[in-house]
Amino acid sequence: MPARLLLAEMTREQIREVAPATIAILPTASTEQHGPHLPICTDATICEAVCRRAAERASAEVSVTVAPALVYGISDHHRPYPGVLSLPSVTFIQIVSDVAAGLIASGFRKLLIVNGHGGNEEAVRIVARDLANAHQVAVAATDYYVLARSSLAFAEAFSVGPVPGHAGHFETSLMLALRPDLVAGRPEVGTGRYVPSPRPGVTLARAGARIGDGPGHTDDASRASADLGRRLLDAIAGELAAFLREFAAA
Repeated sequence: MPARLLLAEMTREQIREVAPATIAILPTASTEQHGPHLPICTDATICEAVCRRAAERASAEVSVTVAPALVYGISDHHRPYPGVLSLPSVTFIQIVSDVAAGLIASGFRKLLIVNGHGGNEEAVRIVARDLANAHQVAVAATDYYVLARSSLAFAEAFSVGPVPGHAGHFETSLMLALRPDLVAGRPEVGTGRYVPSPRPGVTLARAGARIGDGPGHTDDASRASADLGRRLLDAIAGELAAFLREFAAA
């Protein structure tokens, strides 16, 4: 990836020059257990990868830079497993807001928050609305797996299990494509006591139905493959790049 697409590799003067006409992408994720076989960096690894790939695809037509990922999210529902480094909702919202405000103060006028963790979904939308109300900027927030949902169907994601699920076939396939060295097997255990939302866009929380009360992953990861992961990455990056072009033109 060209250095100009990564905010962390730019000098302050380079940022000052490009920011007013550039979309800043802020990846948000989590650090939490991902079953017995995936690393706790799974969400951050995937989210940052799709943001970088989308930026590469769109960069010929759109000025875009990717900020360092926020790797801590709202993950209390994964306890009592170890490796769950969670933030309270109010703290997460404040941190994302403050980091985004720093991007605005640096000169960026269009921000895209790309979320890669289910526990953050409502929070990033709150941040986007509040920032747009407080500053003369355009802010968008999306979950990469929601934005790319129609393309993921063509990539065969839904033929195996739920999308995105948690540490199941979907995320395991993505990690096999990105960091196979960090994947320690592929368990077949199902959902345990975890109860997913019945419909997209519905938040369902029940006492005693946390993912941390079950096996820690939602579906069969034994059918995951690096080939499927590569197709999923291509579909997600394509949809996100298309949105960047639309956002730049709006």
